[in-house]
Amino acid sequence: MFEKSTWIRLPRNVVVGHGVLEQVTDVVADLHLQGRPLFVTSPTPRRLAGEPIAAAFEAEGIDPAVVTVETASFDAVETVIETADAEECSYLIAIGGGKAIDIAKMASDHLEMGFLSVPTAASHDGIVSNRGSVPEGDTRHSVAAEPPLAVVADTEILANAPWELTTAGCADIISNYTAVLDWRLAHRLKNVEYSEYAAALAEMTAEILVGNADLVRPGLEESAWIVTKALVSSGVAMSIAGSSRPASGAEHLFSHQLDRLAPGAALHGHQVGVGAIMTAYLHGGSVSATGRVNGSFGGTGDRGIWTDIRDALASIDAPTTAAELGVDDEVVIEALTTCHGIRDRYTILGDGMDERAAREVARRTGVI
Repeated sequence: MFEKSTWIRLPRNVVVGHGVLEQVTDVVADLHLQGRPLFVTSPTPRRLAGEPIAAAFEAEGIDPAVVTVETASFDAVETVIETADAEECSYLIAIGGGKAIDIAKMASDHLEMGFLSVPTAASHDGIVSNRGSVPEGDTRHSVAAEPPLAVVADTEILANAPWELTTAGCADIISNYTAVLDWRLAHRLKNVEYSEYAAALAEMTAEILVGNADLVRPGLEESAWIVTKALVSSGVAMSIAGSSRPASGAEHLFSHQLDRLAPGAALHGHQVGVGAIMTAYLHGGSVSATGRVNGSFGGTGDRGIWTDIRDALASIDAPTTAAELGVDDEVVIEALTTCHGIRDRYTILGDGMDERAAREVARRTGVI
């Protein structure tokens, strides 16, 4: 007897385009949200987007409460929770990059109240996903949370964000290729639950970026449009899967270990991009005529999807080497040989890489 069931939570509204920041109050009305909002933001996003949004609410007789966070931490999450209670707020609006959005996401999950995501940088797929990530010491915790009720992404603001944040978002999306290869491998070898739909959607987002890499250029709203659509699709894929599997494999383990070994050296998206080059090489993946990823599991190859990933990253000015990440070669080798122990998630790295093998992969792909 068939007994399988699933509960997929997705944003109700996704508003993307030029000047849509002005529509935040309309989106709130469409969602039938009432009462006082709490803005969760950081200094620059507060000035660029928070103040105009606050003015729109004030014109309607609503005075938003505001929490301005400097760093992502569990203490910041607690501050948001306490402020929401003290100020009698009914919902949250996250305005900023990954820091503000992840904090608001985790706080809203604890408070059991909805939140809106208003990204000011297209830096990662957390703008729409059901996962929150907050560092604690030398460890980064990724936890399940509710996705936003709505996303309002103004491409004019996103296009004017620091270029390196956009390239980090692109690299994060491109790494979906290897995340899906790892997910399929875990399904075949370890019977990990797998969603063909979520995997296909995650792959499609990577294809959007690889296929349009030559269109992603600084200061162009069309570039912001392309990247934001891909980030939204990637976040939706995670919500469909009920996990981060469609967008997080060995390349993310590599990045998390770099965070421990060389904290603050590079952006998360840039690190996973470089990790994806090496893990794609390990998979020996290639791209079929239809654009789908074909992985010859367990093999390696000097030509394959890893070269497409590397070339796409280079095309958008994202790092492809340890030097460009600002990380020593030996740190890359240490991260590659030890990152399998970061979390209980089966990937192409299995139970770990031999140092000599890791050095060979890093050299052959040009990472070191």
